[in-house]
Amino acid sequence: MRLQNKVVIITGGSQGIGRATAFRLGEEGAKVVIADINDEAGAQTVQDLKDVNVEALYVRTDVSQEEDVKQLMERTEEHFGGIDGLINNAAATVRKSVEDTTLAEWNKVIGVNLTGAFLCSKYVVAPMRRRGGGGIVNMASWHADRTITRFAAYASSKGGMTALTRQMALDVGVDQIRVNAVLPSTVDTPMLYETFKALPDPEEAMKQTLQHQPLGRIATGEDIANACLFLLSDESAFISGHSLRVDGAAFNKVARPLMFD
Repeated sequence: MRLQNKVVIITGGSQGIGRATAFRLGEEGAKVVIADINDEAGAQTVQDLKDVNVEALYVRTDVSQEEDVKQLMERTEEHFGGIDGLINNAAATVRKSVEDTTLAEWNKVIGVNLTGAFLCSKYVVAPMRRRGGGGIVNMASWHADRTITRFAAYASSKGGMTALTRQMALDVGVDQIRVNAVLPSTVDTPMLYETFKALPDPEEAMKQTLQHQPLGRIATGEDIANACLFLLSDESAFISGHSLRVDGAAFNKVARPLMFD
């Protein structure tokens, strides 16, 4: 098993990409900590993991709040004895232009996506150093490099995450901590369908989205989970500061679904 007895924290781990990743890492022997604000879904995910013999813990965590993040690290070390991996997956989004985005909406998206990644990374370094190293994966997005209309806050937060990835890899490499980012495109998650609901015709939006997928489908949570597994495993031992696109070549297509314009 590639992550036997490794302790990995997954923020936003109760659903979507986070949940799929928790199960995938668990299959490879990891002990998983689900950090989320959805208590019901978090507790259910932990129970589901335990049902398939994965050691798991739920810690209620608002990643935008420093004290919550500190408690997350402390409880993880107390429960499992250390921390080997962190996946900064918690996310928030709002589909608006700069002009239409309120300051509160901006602060929420940046707070969860970028400040959350900053805080969790900041406070995981010392525990990883005590373990002799570790791996951090920032869940960014293709929006970091190429975006579409009315995603001002979200695209900014994801661009910041890739910049943080590159910079932090330089600072913590001496501690044998590797930092990488995963950049998914369209993924079959609850967040995707919430975005579609805000459009005039959600079914047409999905149809157009599929037409712009070179592989003929959108990504599954498991597709993204496999990339996270690779970046936390010894198979990527000399990869750090890298942003890995997991988008089925969609980034290379200039045209975007018309429903989003």
